[in-house]
Amino acid sequence: MDYRSTVAEGPALSQVNADALLLVLTSDQAVTGDAVLDKLIKDAVAADDFALKAGRALYIHRPAGVKAARLVLLAAADAKPKSYKAAVVKGLAQVKELGAAHVAVASGKGLALSADHAKALALGVADATYVYRHTKPSASKAGALKKVTVVSTQADAAAVKAGLAQGQAVAEGVALGRELGNLPGNYCTPTHLGNEAKRLSREFKHIKAEVLDRRAIEKLGMGSFLSVSNGSAQPPRFIILRYQGAAASQAPVVLVGKGITFDTGGISIKPGAGMDEMKFDMGGAASVLGTFRAVAELKPKINLVGLIPTCENMPSGSSTKPGDVVTSMSGQTIEVLNTDAEGRLILCDALTYAERFKPAAVVDIATLTGACVVALGNVHSGLFSADEQLAGALLEAGQQSLDTAWRMPLDEEYGESLKSNFADLGNVGGREGGAITAAVFLSKFTKAYRWAHLDIAGSAWKSGGAKGGTGRPVGLLTQFILNQAAAGKDAIAPQLAKTAKAQGKATAGKTARKVAGKTARKAPARKAAAKA
Repeated sequence: MDYRSTVAEGPALSQVNADALLLVLTSDQAVTGDAVLDKLIKDAVAADDFALKAGRALYIHRPAGVKAARLVLLAAADAKPKSYKAAVVKGLAQVKELGAAHVAVASGKGLALSADHAKALALGVADATYVYRHTKPSASKAGALKKVTVVSTQADAAAVKAGLAQGQAVAEGVALGRELGNLPGNYCTPTHLGNEAKRLSREFKHIKAEVLDRRAIEKLGMGSFLSVSNGSAQPPRFIILRYQGAAASQAPVVLVGKGITFDTGGISIKPGAGMDEMKFDMGGAASVLGTFRAVAELKPKINLVGLIPTCENMPSGSSTKPGDVVTSMSGQTIEVLNTDAEGRLILCDALTYAERFKPAAVVDIATLTGACVVALGNVHSGLFSADEQLAGALLEAGQQSLDTAWRMPLDEEYGESLKSNFADLGNVGGREGGAITAAVFLSKFTKAYRWAHLDIAGSAWKSGGAKGGTGRPVGLLTQFILNQAAAGKDAIAPQLAKTAKAQGKATAGKTARKVAGKTARKAPARKAAAKA
């Protein structure tokens, strides 16, 4: 999509040159300063053809005095980016089948545009015009819409231009995530995800990609990860992505994405109904790749690492069985009570591997539990973290990007159900609080750094008539990375360092020694993993 911005105010609005003009209005000030457009609005409201209520739209064909052949009046709930985006998407639906190749979007005086408005528009347009074609030759080869121009005042022009650039980059990342999710499982294999990572590294010089095969994974001691892949003919892959936008000395943010390219449940096999949607179980991996795609375009001054453990979970004579005990890279043993709780088994080894980067923070992203879908539906991703600052930063990024998360509890008491008579811990607890116990399981492998977990089982794809990947949470993750880069190298430094700086050097040394002593007493398993 070709995104442009232009300045037009007052009488110039009705003379904007486009195939269709979408005019977004708010109830508090439904005027534009253009006499032609204002009369059309007034007449439409008087005739009850249009009302200034959220979701209302009116299509007018070849209106007198308007240069665009198609005009759509749109009512937004308010002047917020979310409402603006919803109105634009509604307007696109009005002209989608009419052959408009160039759509201009203008707004009334009550709606001053910011960078967030422009970014929201770009994401809304990309979502509304996305068509999956990879394995569907009957799909149209190209949509009619080619160009979108945002019309703003001179005062808003710079912000709109910046927002469009950012929105377009994020939209490209979201589109990559959607496309990978939508590919059938016989196309999107672990090998395909590895090849996609390599393709990104060829396209963008700031991205480096390394793809490890089974032998290399075995050498790392990732017994938990490999136990999930045992029943599949598809070889597993461990993908390591690096983006360096800051000094090598700056601690990176690490994103860890679950990459189960198809999940039958293994020996604990799932019901057949709806199992086709288990091709979306690599949504976490897709979001990491999509975020790297967006970050490579935007080039923020930050270091970023992506880790993707990817394999299939299939039943066969060589599959891991319920009751089997596996040894993770951390040295902790795990009793596999349910082979359909496989995501945490591949993530735990990747989370242990993340230690070697001495990260500023680690965020894992996974279509992890049906329990999270029951709790939150498909509106919010589930956010779990014991770190107040990190959780707050992710929640804020979600609000800014309109890719929201909701914070869930992570109390230690939930871990009681993970106790095992035959291993350090079991891979599942009871039915109650399943999303929380899954997060608590992962927390056992994250003691060395600041960590957050995003359960995207409800947000990574849609079912029903709109079945398909959403590309979430690429928007949230990219905004989080941009925010941290803007805040500078200390934005997500360890909490200890921030506390110490405030208290003074003497207190810093005392606190550091105390924490180091506690860590040393608790970390024999982590030391063994680091040596591996």
